[in-house]
Amino acid sequence: MASTPAQITSFIGGRHVPSVTTYDNIDPATNKTIGQIARGGFDEVDQAVIAASRAQQSWGRTKPEERARLLVAAAELIRADRENLARLESEDTGKPLTQAYADVDVCARYFEFYGHTIEAYYGHTIPLGEDMHVYTRREPYGVTGHIVAWNYPLQLVGRAAATSLATGNCAVAKPADETPRTTLRLAEILDQAGFPTGAFNVVTGLGREAGAALAQHPEVAHLGFVGSTGTGSIIARAAADRVIPTVLELGGKSANIVFADADIDAAVPSLVRSIIQNAGQTCSAGSRLLVHTDVRDEVLEKMSAAMREVTIGPGLDDPMLGPLVSRKQFERVTGFLERLDSGEILTGGAAPEAISTSGAEGSAGTEGAFFAPTIVADVEADSEIWQEEVFGPVVVSRSFDSDEQAIAEANGTDYGLVSAVWTQNLSRAHRMAAEIEAGQVFVNTYGAGGGVELPFGGFKKSGYGREKSIEAFDEYTQTKTVVMKI
Repeated sequence: MASTPAQITSFIGGRHVPSVTTYDNIDPATNKTIGQIARGGFDEVDQAVIAASRAQQSWGRTKPEERARLLVAAAELIRADRENLARLESEDTGKPLTQAYADVDVCARYFEFYGHTIEAYYGHTIPLGEDMHVYTRREPYGVTGHIVAWNYPLQLVGRAAATSLATGNCAVAKPADETPRTTLRLAEILDQAGFPTGAFNVVTGLGREAGAALAQHPEVAHLGFVGSTGTGSIIARAAADRVIPTVLELGGKSANIVFADADIDAAVPSLVRSIIQNAGQTCSAGSRLLVHTDVRDEVLEKMSAAMREVTIGPGLDDPMLGPLVSRKQFERVTGFLERLDSGEILTGGAAPEAISTSGAEGSAGTEGAFFAPTIVADVEADSEIWQEEVFGPVVVSRSFDSDEQAIAEANGTDYGLVSAVWTQNLSRAHRMAAEIEAGQVFVNTYGAGGGVELPFGGFKKSGYGREKSIEAFDEYTQTKTVVMKI
């Protein structure tokens, strides 16, 4: 008789808390169960919020120096657990190990960066007059709630937790249904680092249950969400009902804009990476390609050739491209191609015919959620696949003839997260950067969200608020003005 997989439990108030019911944790490379996840709900969320509230009463008054020390200690422990964290991340998400290692490194960097900068985060004095002493204080909200997506679970929860804790808040996180394990391991690490018991809590479960309970809990003073625009609007309504602030990092349909004077050979590797990284399951993926008519054929031919060379396999084998996160996501991506009403598929467009693996006989793609890197050229500007987020390794392309047309096409969706401009004309680059409606614009590179130091967030339906960088401190604190007559 096969043994029953251990339950992956919530972590509340410094201890693991099982739930009465569970659901399967699925390996996207094999579509097989690798464990049982505790299906937490209102009761677990309530326990977690109470634990965070108790911890915050003392943590909110802790000196920045002490917070900094613990944040840096957490970064060191994350790096010490790098191998384990990367393996968990790869198994849960399907991403190649190289990308999982990078996610661990970035998570550690968040704690280190905010540990180093929180001591330099001050209020201001305001010169109101000789007989007035006026200053501002930046104060924590209290308990912050974080509902994060499945594509970068460790990175997303790491940047939220590090910012919240650095500014004196305590937190409750609800990881994505499919990818809870690295978030739970992070909670153990923070407990080990010496953060107060209950400073960071994790409730596992389904979004419609545990996520909804966290978004609606009356003692949560601030919400952060990373995920789809549709779910983000639900989170925003829940926050509005209770008049609390929220940071939303939502969908994207980001454009790479390639001009005729671009260095094509330098651009193509970046163009490919921007859509195959994490199997295209990235809000900032370069999923739209705008190419000047004069270089359209060259760019598409070179990109197609590069995509055909992409190695595909289970994440633990460390290929260039792993599976999508689930069969459900595979069906979603496949649906876009099946409904295609314009354009030409130059390469890909379906599951790959064969998957090479280092540790198994035969093809791993039979049941796994693998999808070949895909280019669809010359789609219509109003087509579903040009306007909507596919969230897979699928890039769609259109041509343009003028700068004005390129700007109009780049801005012609509901999203505005990231864009990139490829040109050797610096005047054009600055004009484009000013006119493009996006939270980040790259020139002759593609940052896929950028570094820890760079403010990150969207325009339009890509969300509001900023994460990463020192600007994130402003999102997690509220300003108090003190006016004192002398």
